Amino acid sequence: MTYQNRPPEQPPLEFPYIGDVNQYERIDKIGQGTFGEVFKARCKKTNDFVAMKLILMDQEKEGFPITALREIKILQELRHDNIVRLIEVCRSAMDKSSRSKFYFIFEFCDHDLAGILRNPNVKFSLGHIKSIMQQLLDGLYFIHKNHIIHRDIKSANILITRNGVLKLADFGLAKVITPPKPNHQNRYTCRVVTLWYRPPELLLGERDYGPAIDMWGVGCIFAEMWIRSPIMQGTSEQHQLELISHLCGSIEPGVWPGVNKLPLYTKLKLPQSERRKVHDRMKPYIQEPLALDLIDKLLTLDPKQRIDADNAVSSDFFYSEPPLADLKPLLSKYPSMFELKEVSRNAYNPQMQQQQQQQQQQRMKQARPNVPNLPSEPIY
Repeated sequence: MTYQNRPPEQPPLEFPYIGDVNQYERIDKIGQGTFGEVFKARCKKTNDFVAMKLILMDQEKEGFPITALREIKILQELRHDNIVRLIEVCRSAMDKSSRSKFYFIFEFCDHDLAGILRNPNVKFSLGHIKSIMQQLLDGLYFIHKNHIIHRDIKSANILITRNGVLKLADFGLAKVITPPKPNHQNRYTCRVVTLWYRPPELLLGERDYGPAIDMWGVGCIFAEMWIRSPIMQGTSEQHQLELISHLCGSIEPGVWPGVNKLPLYTKLKLPQSERRKVHDRMKPYIQEPLALDLIDKLLTLDPKQRIDADNAVSSDFFYSEPPLADLKPLLSKYPSMFELKEVSRNAYNPQMQQQQQQQQQQRMKQARPNVPNLPSEPIY
């Protein structure tokens, strides 16, 4: 090929609307999620701390992960004090395979609720619990009003700043919901929400659902605020339904009309003749009657009867004495939960560890019916 016929060199690809990740100085890895790693970083221009979430691209032969695109779209539309703020999307320089790494840049929060609850030095007053729960419900009311469901409500996805402002985070499974067309039902996946916080309708295969699935998670977290560990730690869908039945009563059409029509109702062995014991089981930990009443309404089996975010945040619990307490004086005394070693963040106190080991051993001894082989499916 002569010099005159040689094709011109291709200029390097440019991304004018995506920032360069080199403007941030990476400090430390602070988390590992289903859809990417999270790092603490510092903006070189402003000196502000940020959270960098690496988007995993290993599974993508071409294109961008749909879960990441969905999270970008949803967070761009949501602006609320109790929703984590997406600052921008950044990319690294291309490697030898002509691929870049992409990062979400979020505002940095010093704590997550799961880490706080596992720290025995952090003592919440009733006013502190009211503040956390009200902020969580305010954030959920906002996204539900905007026709978005989170689909992964759990204590690890609730961040809190050093100043005591709660931020609902991790919208990788979030979904914009629309009213179904006449004579049609929505067909969303039921394989969402971390197992310990998953509501009974999803465990039974419901695919036409709405904001009520998030409210079940709120009820689990509300009880967790006192007990300091997840209240129903199932090892499978079958086991989780058993735990729910032991606490909330037998799952049957008498208390939940139409439940027998759900796809897995006859395929899973559900406990019979269980009475509802939410008040009895929680009362030794929670002496506040109004809190117990609200937890009871949140952990209602029938999603159509479960309290919504609007009515929950208007509950008498938030307007009784003592008033809401400022979280800043409490949380500012402690270093960031993400600066603690992973083993210490996830460790319970020795007594709780012993109880969990005994419970696990008991489960292993018990023979359980086989769980149906549920097919994996894309998130939509």
